[in-house]
Amino acid sequence: MIRFSVTSWSFPQLTLDEVGGLAKVLGIEGVDVGYFYRSALDKPRLLGEPDRYAAEIRQRLPVEISNLYHLFGNDTVERNLANPAHRAENLVDFRQALKFCVAAGSPTVFILPGVINGAQSRSQALTETVESLKPLLDAAAQAGITVCIEPHVHSYLESPSITAELCQRAPGVKLAIDYAHFAVSGYRQEEIDALAPWFGHAHLRQARPGALQTRLDEGTLNFPAMFATFRDAGYQGWLSSEYVHQGYFDTLHQDVLTETVKMRDLFRAWSAA
Repeated sequence: MIRFSVTSWSFPQLTLDEVGGLAKVLGIEGVDVGYFYRSALDKPRLLGEPDRYAAEIRQRLPVEISNLYHLFGNDTVERNLANPAHRAENLVDFRQALKFCVAAGSPTVFILPGVINGAQSRSQALTETVESLKPLLDAAAQAGITVCIEPHVHSYLESPSITAELCQRAPGVKLAIDYAHFAVSGYRQEEIDALAPWFGHAHLRQARPGALQTRLDEGTLNFPAMFATFRDAGYQGWLSSEYVHQGYFDTLHQDVLTETVKMRDLFRAWSAA
């Protein structure tokens, strides 16, 4: 069954409890959690006592935890997967994050692919990421949690073709797919659809070439067609609305609550059709 959720970082001025309450009021069944803004999880505590902390979070939230966004360092560069220097410490932290997911009931954890480090080429960054993923995927398989990589602008994983190559070279990895990160660069929706066999989690927001985020009626993504792509691929997981209010790529100009509700209603209408 495909289900609808929302990212906790969509509402940067709300606490996690408030995001959970808002989701409940809106009839949204799940919340993606992470380490950002007022809704941030306590990362040191998650890494230190993941089982106890997850139990507390699960008891507090009136909705399910649909995904954990785990960042290894403090930003997208520090300890990124394309840098081989941090594999051992990343694995230690990742095992704790997996324990949190199991105890919290999150079926997936999503991580970033990494960036170009120093004089790396894209192919070198990809090779390093594949090597970094191997122990993480082994640990996740033992825990029964799905590892998802999110291709994103400003990483090296910025096209459908190199994303497919990563998935082929790292058996077991799935994608936390956000069509917007490809649409902003001009890729057609059908080119992104080809990645459907590897979809493991999803973020939803409207976009168009040159704009990572825009109002639902001002972008180029066809969401009913996208939902059907997930269904036809046999996807059984969460689609999480990820309208945000961030400086990143100037995603500051949409009414997040309004667009979240519009996306919810569009998904409901499609599901009922």
